[in-house]
Amino acid sequence: MFLQEAIPDTSGYMIAGYAVAFIVMGLYILSMYLRTRNLNQDIARLEEMDKPLPMKTGKAKPRPKKTAEPVTKRGGKK
Repeated sequence: MFLQEAIPDTSGYMIAGYAVAFIVMGLYILSMYLRTRNLNQDIARLEEMDKPLPMKTGKAKPRPKKTAEPVTKRGGKK
């Protein structure tokens, strides 16, 4: 009784600690949700790119072949 002290009230710190923990967990869950959404968008985009292009029904005209012109040492054409 002579050297006994009152127990300090630390309930405010406990509540603050729980609040910080829940905020951090909420941010982590939000981060996981956004990453999953972006991953699904990337998968859909890759699947769209992987689809074959539709073929045209008409005959394709062949492109004319381009021939290279000789170049001089100075970079000009002959």
